[in-house]
Amino acid sequence: MASLIPLAERLRPTNFDNYIGQKHLIGEGAVLRKLIEKGMVPSMILWGTPGIGKTTLANIIAHATDRPFFTLSAINSGVKDIRDVIDKAKKQQFFNADRNPILFIDEIHRFSKSQQDSLLGAVEQGIVTLIGATTENPSFEVISALLSRCQVYILEPLTKDELLSLIHLAIKNDKELAKKEIELKEYQTLMQLSGGDARKLLNLLELTVNNSEGDKVVITNEKVVAVAQQSIARYDKDGEQHYDIISAFIKSIRGSDPNAAVYWLARMIEGGEDAKFIARRLLILASEDIGNANPTALVIANNCFQAVNVIGWPESRIILSQAVTYLACSAKSNAAYMAINMAQAEVKQSGNLSVPLALRNAPTKLMKEIGYGKEYQYSHNGPSNFVAQEFMPAEVANTKFYDMGENPRERELRERMKRFWQDKYGY
Repeated sequence: MASLIPLAERLRPTNFDNYIGQKHLIGEGAVLRKLIEKGMVPSMILWGTPGIGKTTLANIIAHATDRPFFTLSAINSGVKDIRDVIDKAKKQQFFNADRNPILFIDEIHRFSKSQQDSLLGAVEQGIVTLIGATTENPSFEVISALLSRCQVYILEPLTKDELLSLIHLAIKNDKELAKKEIELKEYQTLMQLSGGDARKLLNLLELTVNNSEGDKVVITNEKVVAVAQQSIARYDKDGEQHYDIISAFIKSIRGSDPNAAVYWLARMIEGGEDAKFIARRLLILASEDIGNANPTALVIANNCFQAVNVIGWPESRIILSQAVTYLACSAKSNAAYMAINMAQAEVKQSGNLSVPLALRNAPTKLMKEIGYGKEYQYSHNGPSNFVAQEFMPAEVANTKFYDMGENPRERELRERMKRFWQDKYGY
């Protein structure tokens, strides 16, 4: 009989040496590990995608520092639960004055303002050391008063090599998997379907093994796909399909398909997704994928975000639908997105190039005497408020980052797209 405890839980490491990933934080000599080894645990927010070790890291920190450990999930905990834990922590602190308890809160971004406010006193007074885990940007979701009392540590996605190490570790060390002779012939689909989520990866590995006949199991891409298709879950706002569906949603809008976009929107709404999360993604898309091809798109997206914050469910779904269909039907351009990417790449390559003398500020007489601002020509003095002059450092002069002209191929694709939708849906 297979174990009732999932593989991901059975393999959860209990010390830094067995922990895979996040070397920038807990590798030898890394900043967080040095603090922990000194017994110094600051209140912190661990920010990263699902399944990369936030909960495990919190457990290891508590174990390494021999601190009492309390845990809450923001999904099903309220202010009363927080107060109960704080009361318990006070009692623990009375008997262990030099080791204040750790309070771990999973999905802390789902706590309301009042719930987060209820933590402030205990964190500030050192009654508890808070470790919060979030998949969302804490700048948006954690109140500033609480955020100012915490260090924010960003957990990086696991690399291909780290995920592969995890698979081999599971096959080698897990007692349940050891009951079968497992050959890892192919692993690409395991990687692809897990999307960098270690928990999802291990659960899919276990599912594949458990659905194989006999004692010898050969893991292939085909076998993993077959098993995964049999167990596709509905939208799970807590992680499983969260990123898959938001990806399909964004790509549908980018691909100018309003019907697919509103379908994926409905999937998220029915799954209980946070309306603000959806609205923020629309703000980013309006600039990244539409940009100056239709500047109004950013205005619409921003108004949608503001309205969603004011209105709430269920009426927000109408506002989101309006914004989504508008953005999907809008002209598209990623020129602004590409421009900043290319400009940043150039800056990293060429370094801190000198500002041309003509463009420098000249607040002192000496600066004016040595030529600061001397050859600058005031653009408004030229015809149509334009004077031809170079504004870039000489080393990168005439470099083109932003495409200001109409791309004939893009125009042709837009016309083809327009004809496609007219033929298919009559508009």
